[in-house]
Amino acid sequence: MPWELVIWAVSVTLFLALLTQWYWEPRAPFWLRKVRESPLRWYLIGFPVTVFRMRFTWRRLCQTADLAVTRRPRYTAVNRDVMVKGTPLRPIPPRLGIPRVMHTGFTVRVHLHPGQTPAQFIASADAFVHAWRIHSVRIVSMKRGEVLMIATAHDPLADSATAAWRKFPAPRLMAATVGRTGDGSAWVMDFRKVPHWLITGATQSGKSTLLAALVCELGAQPVTILGIDCKGGMELSLFEKRLSALATTRADAISLLRAVVEDLNRRMRVCRLAGVRSIWELPEEECPDPAVIVVDEIAELFLAGAETAGRKESVECSTLLLRIAQLGAALGIHLVVAAQRFGSDLGPGATALRAQLGGRICHRVNDETTAEMTLGDLAPDAVAVAQTISENEKGVAVTTLGGQWTRARSTLITPDQAREYSAANAHRTPASVISTPEFSPDIGGSE
Repeated sequence: MPWELVIWAVSVTLFLALLTQWYWEPRAPFWLRKVRESPLRWYLIGFPVTVFRMRFTWRRLCQTADLAVTRRPRYTAVNRDVMVKGTPLRPIPPRLGIPRVMHTGFTVRVHLHPGQTPAQFIASADAFVHAWRIHSVRIVSMKRGEVLMIATAHDPLADSATAAWRKFPAPRLMAATVGRTGDGSAWVMDFRKVPHWLITGATQSGKSTLLAALVCELGAQPVTILGIDCKGGMELSLFEKRLSALATTRADAISLLRAVVEDLNRRMRVCRLAGVRSIWELPEEECPDPAVIVVDEIAELFLAGAETAGRKESVECSTLLLRIAQLGAALGIHLVVAAQRFGSDLGPGATALRAQLGGRICHRVNDETTAEMTLGDLAPDAVAVAQTISENEKGVAVTTLGGQWTRARSTLITPDQAREYSAANAHRTPASVISTPEFSPDIGGSE
C-alpha cells in the first residue's frame, strides 16, 4: 500500500509538472535550462527513445522501402480441383544489429539478404531519417554482405561558434586539425597520407576560412609554408610573418615555382645518394624541412589573355605545378590548391594537375559541374550532397576521408586571430632554401 501511494504521488507530480511547463520553464534557473543542451540528455533520453523507435518501425519501414524479402512457401499447387491451405506470406526484413551509441548519434550494422546491395539502402536514407526523426543517416559498406548505418541525431556542424567545440589532440607532423566532421570527430588533413589537396567552392563559401585554419595549424610545426596569392595577397598576407615566401603576381609565382623545382632536384640527389625513396627515410639530421605550397585562386595563374606573353606564362605555371605534384609527395613538397572551379576550361594542363590532387574538398557551389569536377571521380554519390550546402552554412564542405565522403566544417579563424598566430609562430619559420636570384622571398618574421 505505501508503495502504491509513492507511485501515484510521483505520477501526479510529473503530470502536473508537464502541464505547467509553460509557466515554470522560463523561470527556472539558468543551469536547469542548460540540461536540454547537455550531452547527457542524448545518452539518457535521446538514444533510448531513438533505438526504441528504430526497433518498432524497422519491419514496416523495410516493407515500405522494398528492403524486405518475401520467403516463398515450401509447397505450391495450382489446380481447379485442389485447395491449398497454408500460412500467409510474411516479408522478412534484413537483420538489424546492436546499436552503438556515439556522442552525436549511433551506428548499427545491417546484414543484407542475398541479392541486396548497399545502393538500395543509400536510396532509402531519407526514409530512415524521417521515420526515426533524426538529422541524417549515412550508409557505408565496409564488409561484404553488410552495411554500416551512421545515424546523426543533430547537426554537429550547425553552430559555427568554434569556441564551444570539443578540443582535439595535436596530430603528428604534417597533419593539421582544421575543424570537425559530421560525426563530431576531428577533421584532419594529413599530408603524409594524402600529399596534395584541391579545395573548391563559390565566393564566400569558406575556402579562405579553411586555408586560414590550415596555415595556423601547420604554422605551429617546423614546416616551410610558401604562399601564392595573385589577388594582391589580400588573403595570405595575414600570415606573411610566418610564410617563407609570398608571391602576389604571376611573374613572382613563376620564379617561386622554378625555385621549388630546383629544390626538388636537390632533394632527389640527396635521396639517390642515400639510397632511399623518400626524405622520410633519411636520418633526422639530414632530412630537409617539408614544405607546403598554398595557392589561393589558381585561375589567376592559368587564365591567359590575348597577348602571347600571357599564354606562355600560363603554360609555364601549369607545367611547373604539374611537375611539383608528380614528384613532390616523396620529397616532402606538397600542394594545396584553392579555386572556385577547376576544369579544362582554365587551360591546358588543368585536368592533368587535378588528377594529381588526391585530397578533395568541395564547399558550396553554384553549379553541379563544379561539384562533379571535384568529387565525381572519387565519390560520385557525394556530388548531390555538396549541392545541398546552403548560403547560411559557411565553412561547411564535403570531403573524402579514408575512401568515403563526409560533411565537415572548418574552424573559424578571424583576421585578428590570424595575425596573432602568425606573429606567435614567426620564430618557427625555417630559413628558406627555396630562393633564386630572380625571386628572393622575404623570410617570415623579418621587419
